[in-house]
Formats: sequence, structure tokens, C-alpha cells
Amino acid sequence: MQTSPSSPAPVHGAHSCRSAAAAATPDSGDVRGMDLYQRIEAACERACQQIAPVWPLDRAIAVNPHWCRIDRSVRTVAARMAVLGHIQVFPPRDMVRQAWEEGRITAADLAYALDTLPAAQTAGLTPSGCVQALAAAPALPHLPLLIDVLDDDPLRHTRLSWRQAITHQVSQTCAAYFDEHQADWHPDRRHGLYAFWRDTLTHDHGIGVLMGLPHLGRSLHALPATRQEAESWVLQRLGLPESVWADYLEAVLLTVNGWASWCAYLDWQARQAGQRDMHLRELLAIRLAWGAILLECKEDASARRAFAAVQAQWNRADTLLQKAEALLLVDEVWQLAFEAGYQRRLARQLRTAATPAAPQQVEVQAVFCIDVRSEPVRRALEACSPSIQTIGFAGFFGLPAAYTPLATPARRPQLPGLLAPSVEVVDRVVAAPGQSGAPTPDLTVAATHARQRRFAWGGPWRAASRWPSAAYSFVEAVGVGYLGPLMRWLWPSPAAWTHEDHYGLPERYRTICRPTLIGLDVEEKVELAARVLHAMGLDRRVAPLVLLVGHGSQSVNNAHAATLDCGACCGQTGEVNARALAQLLNEPAVRAGLRDKGIVIPEDTQFVAVLHNTTTDEIEGFDLDRLPPAARARWTQLRPVLAQAGDRVRRERAPRLGLDAQADARQLLAHMRQRASDGAQTRPEWGLAGNAAFLIAPRSRSRHLMLDGRCFLHDYDPANDPDGSVLELLLTAPMLVTHWINWQYHASLCDPQRLGSGNKVLHNVVGGHIGVFEGNGGDLRIGLSKQSLHDGTRWVHEPIRLTVVVDAPAAAIEGVIARHAVVRQLLDNGWLHLWRYQDAELLRYANGQWQVLELE
Repeated sequence: MQTSPSSPAPVHGAHSCRSAAAAATPDSGDVRGMDLYQRIEAACERACQQIAPVWPLDRAIAVNPHWCRIDRSVRTVAARMAVLGHIQVFPPRDMVRQAWEEGRITAADLAYALDTLPAAQTAGLTPSGCVQALAAAPALPHLPLLIDVLDDDPLRHTRLSWRQAITHQVSQTCAAYFDEHQADWHPDRRHGLYAFWRDTLTHDHGIGVLMGLPHLGRSLHALPATRQEAESWVLQRLGLPESVWADYLEAVLLTVNGWASWCAYLDWQARQAGQRDMHLRELLAIRLAWGAILLECKEDASARRAFAAVQAQWNRADTLLQKAEALLLVDEVWQLAFEAGYQRRLARQLRTAATPAAPQQVEVQAVFCIDVRSEPVRRALEACSPSIQTIGFAGFFGLPAAYTPLATPARRPQLPGLLAPSVEVVDRVVAAPGQSGAPTPDLTVAATHARQRRFAWGGPWRAASRWPSAAYSFVEAVGVGYLGPLMRWLWPSPAAWTHEDHYGLPERYRTICRPTLIGLDVEEKVELAARVLHAMGLDRRVAPLVLLVGHGSQSVNNAHAATLDCGACCGQTGEVNARALAQLLNEPAVRAGLRDKGIVIPEDTQFVAVLHNTTTDEIEGFDLDRLPPAARARWTQLRPVLAQAGDRVRRERAPRLGLDAQADARQLLAHMRQRASDGAQTRPEWGLAGNAAFLIAPRSRSRHLMLDGRCFLHDYDPANDPDGSVLELLLTAPMLVTHWINWQYHASLCDPQRLGSGNKVLHNVVGGHIGVFEGNGGDLRIGLSKQSLHDGTRWVHEPIRLTVVVDAPAAAIEGVIARHAVVRQLLDNGWLHLWRYQDAELLRYANGQWQVLELE
């Protein structure tokens, strides 16, 4: 790109800001102006495109916060994040040093990393030099923003820095603007975020005090009038080389990365609908406009010094970024060494896995989500009953659905965040076969009215939770009626889980309120069923009883509860998808259509939806009243096996939760249920902490392995996928979801201050479900809380990148890599590891080639 001409002298006052912006807005006949406008527009767009989205609390899913930067290598991104935003990407050196001293990372691991990384060999790094580097954090350069160098008065250490104060003010403005569910008053959004902020700032008399600028209001006439003027002002007034425009703007967005991520989510959703959302651009303009205001507060000499300081540093941006990247080479070596320690054990297990004996007649097939918490349950079920075959599959069960609960206007996605829903699921109240009662439409209408009445009564309770004064008067009016909720908080119950989706629904309707696919004719249902069965491998051999096992997590008083539910179901439990699919596959008309396609499901085979409670490891069945007698008898015989498997898993998990693994079975279950219903419990379960690998292979590759709940497991048989279409789906959907999960845990641990959400005890929910503040201000927090990663003594997660192991021919894998740039970028730029089986041997993918894995 061209470099801008020599920087103009700073011009003082609001008129200069407006003049510069006006000059940047092209007239129809001004070709040069149009060219400048387009270049500014392109720089702003590039900066905004670097921000990954973050989903709201009620549908929270894990996201790699660097997702929009995967076109660069991990080390390049690490350097940019350090220089532009003080963000750490690789594991902190003190953590690595502890792992080295404790033997978690061995000399063999370090040697393997040095041998594996070509850049380390080119740089001549040695084991002793790498160990010496652990003594101190790297001295990485940082690039300043205009507000940083303007903040230079002698008393700046006695107040909030201007950067902190501005972040607080912008954040509070965004919280008010975007809130739709928490406050009873909503702002005028007709003119957009920038206009709302501009109006808000003119009435904010406290921000100047926080910044040590009591007369700040006098400078507000310098505010650029529009978003476009604010963008143009900074890029022209700063006089920076055009080559760093986008980098400077990205650094500006990183100062409000939480809200930038929220705005990126709004644009992500809009793009899925074929539209655009401009809130991220408006947020960028807000941060830029602050520079115009603060410049007005400075004398001409101070302003000139500030411009000179910013220009001097940013003119060296390329050099500083290269310096940072070189300094981080040793950190990349240690990242590989950290991973080698885990991969060595994994490779040994996968190589030596015994081929299981010929299975007995399969009586039950259980299809589990690939979630790492499913691995111990699958292992326990197989150990308890050799006649059970478990299968790993994405937890939304192939239904690209949006779900509307009974008597609500809500429509929530039940599929991975990468996808847009294309089918609809609604609740229908359906009596069991042979049960007397009103026709189904009448039952649904009656249940709808009953729930709406209870929702109306629930309004005062919700208001009481929002307004402290209202809460006191409400408790006084209700009297002893409030004791029930209060007692449940003080003495958590060991009772079974009551699902929140049933809130407000009378007990008599709960078991017969059934999620149902609508809007599809029989042919469309058959096509959907055939695709799902083929992907599951159930289009050839089906057991008499097939369980579709969704999963969900039980906790209370937990703003981030959705992060413990099913990521493939967009932060919901898998109940809706499992029940809707089971109903679909049990329909006689669908069965008949499948037969015409050559997929024969035996007449006595029944699909049953169940839910694995990942907090207590209980498994609950749904719609059992609709099963024919033979299937119901099989379920009854299976229940003790499910209970036994749950007990095995609870004993395996107990030590990590501080519970006695040798306790009586009932007592242990009661303890876990109490944890799940305890409003003061910050760690009801560990979620996906520890996730480290994704195995795409037949179950025979891992059936007898103790994988410690660290592996995502997706069943895949290359013999049943001659055209490679299923493999392509797996490498472009589930693999990306597992990568997002892996990197959210990685980022939240490596930089908990900027990419994690801090201390859960201090969280305050923003906007009903937008996100959380830690305390009462600062930026919107994203990522995982410390309590999700640390047990109070040590980290329970290791910051290692995902190792994907695939049992498929090289040509099939390489074809997917060649056709999909995203997959290619993840591999070529080091965002994950890819291995494949070659008979009993393992090969790793590196630099476009398959190499023998040299980990023994």
C-alpha cells in the first residue's frame, strides 16, 4: 500500500476535526477523494474483520478469540496481540517453568519440539538456552495509541488512566444501548450506537472527574458528528503510514475487545441472514472520537509531542512486530514441548490399543455427543454390559433446528454456531397412546394458557430480582411464601433435576409436552432421517433399542451455565434434538420411506431420547410412555446398567471435586446432586477442562482405552464413506467446533485478564444475557472464569492445542484440505495438530506432507 505523505502539523480545535472529515467524504466528481474514502473504508473493515464473535449468555458457546486471525501463524498472531493489545497467546513462562521443574515437560519433549520446529533449528536454539529463557517473561515491545501518549500529566498515577476511564465510559454506554431484557427503560436506538454515545457523553458530568479533567465538557464541541467523520479524522490527523492503518484501528478495538466481540456476534448473525450489522464500526468510531476530544484538552505543544510520539513508534511497527515474533520463538518451542508430553502418552495408547474380541449380539446402541464428558460414560457402559455399543456423534444429532418453547415467542438455535437453522421444532402436548383425555390440539391450547398465567405471576418475582427496594417490599408482602426459594438456596436439595425448560408448566403437562419437528413433508423427513442415519453409521445395522443421548449440565446461580451445556446445540441441552429425532425415526411413514431408499429399520427397533446430566452423571429417558411394550421392557432391563455406569463415572470424577470416591453409592449421588443445586457452588463440574484430542475413527481404535475424559470421540468408518462426504463434514464442522472449544480454554488460561472472564464471584450480568462485568464496570468480559480452570490450588486445564487423529486414507484427507481454506489455514498455521492412522502406525501432517510420528 502507499505511504501517506509527510504528516501535517496538528491543528487545534473542533473545526479541524470536522474539516478533515469533510475532506475525506468524497464528492461525486472528486476521484482522489473517492480513492481516499475507499482506502479508509477498507482499513476500518480489515480491522473489524479481525474480531471474533462472542455468543450471549443464554446460548453461550466456546469460541477461539483468535478465529478471525487463523490466516496467520500462531506465533505471528501472538506477536501482534502482544504488540497491539498486551495480550498473551502462548502459555506464561512461569507456568511452563513449573511444568518443567515438576517433570510434566521432559527433556525428551523439549528435544522433540526443537527437532520439529524448523524455525528453531534455523535460529540455533538449544535446550539449555530454552531453559534459561524461562527465568523471565519476554521483553516484548508495545505500540501506543494516541490516548496513551496524550495522558502525560504529572498526576496521572493518582487517578484512572484515560484508557481505563474511556473503556469504562464506552462500556457503560454499550450496556445501556444493547440491553433489551434487564432494564425497564430502553434508549432510543433509531440513530445508532454512535449517535446514542455522543448524546450520552454530553450529559455525563462524572467522566471528566474520573479522568482528572473537570472541564472536559468544554471540549465536547470537538466531537465528530458522525461515525465516518470520526474514522476519517484519526487516519488523516495522525499521519500514520497507510500500511499500518488497519493495525492501529485493530489496536483501538482491542481496548474494548469484549464489546467489540459482542458487536462482531451481531454482524455474524446478520450475515447468516444475508444482511450486515454496523455496530462494530460504530464502536470503532466511538473510540476514535475520544481522541478528538482529548486532543482538544491539550495545549498545542503537548498535542505536537503526542503526534510525534505516536508517529515515531508506528513508523517502526513492522520492525517491532518482527522483533516480538523473534522473541516468541522460544515460547513456541515450549508450547510444542508442553503438547509433546501429552501426545507421547496418547500415541502410545493408540498404537497399543488391543483389537477387541468379536462383539456379542448388540442389544442396545447408544449414540453420545462427541463431548469429552461422554468418553468416561461410554467406557463405563461398555464395561458394564458387552451387549451395548456406544457411538460418538455431534450432539445436535444432525438436526439444523431452531426451537420455540411452548407459550413463548422465543426462538433459540439448537445447532452449532457456525450454522444457521433450517428446520423448526415446537412443543406439542401429546397424550400417551391409549390414554384417555382431550385431543392433542386441546391439550396444547390448555397447557399454553396455563403456562402463560404462571408467567404472568412470575413477573413480580423477576422485578424483585432487578430492583433492591422492590425486593424488600415484595418479600414483606409475600411473607412465608418466600421461604421456599430462600430455603432451597440455604439448604441445597439432593433431589433429581427439574429442568428449567419446564418452568411455569403445570406438572400434569410436563411429561407429555414433546418437542416436534414441523413444516416438513414426509419426503423431506425421509431425506433428513437418511442423512442422519448414514452419518451415524446406523443405515446398515440397527439394534432393537437405540438411545440418542444428549447432554446438559445442572447448576444454579450460574451466569455461564450455557457454557457447560452442549456446544453443538448452541449452549442448550441436547434434549430437544434427541426427542425430536427419536420421534422422527419412530414414525411409520418415515420408516416406510427409508425402506424405499434401502435403509431397513427392523419393526421392533425403537429410538429413545435420553439426557446425560454431566454434573451428576445420571441418565434420564424421555417419552417412555410412547414406547411399545417390548421396547419398554428393554428400557426397564437397561436402567440398572445405566445406574451402575453412572456410579462408576461418579467415582472416577469424585477426587477432582473433593468428594470421597469410596462413599456409599447413594451418598455420593446425593453429594453431587447437592453441589448441582447449591447457589454458592462456583465449580458444579469441570466442564470440558482438560480437552486435548479429537479422535475420528471406529470405536475399536479406542474402546478399551482410559482416555481420562480428555478426548472428543466421533465414530467414523471409512469403509462406509466411499465418496468421503462424511469425512468432509467431520473436518469442516465438528473439527472446527472442537477447535473453538480447545482454544477458548487455551486463551482463557494463557491470558485470564483479557481473554477470560475473571472471578465468577464478582460477576454482574449485563443486559439480561449479553455477558458479564467483573465488578461494576470495565470492558465486557469474555471467555471462561478462573473457577472453570483452577481449583484454588492448581490449574485443572493444560494450555495445549488440539490433536486431531483421523482413521481415513491420506487422499481423502488431503482432498478436504485442498477444498477448504479454513481447514488448510488451521493446519498450515499451527492452530491444531493432525495425525492419521496408517494401519497400526501414526503419521503426522506437517508442511503439506505426512511424516512418521517420532513420539515413543
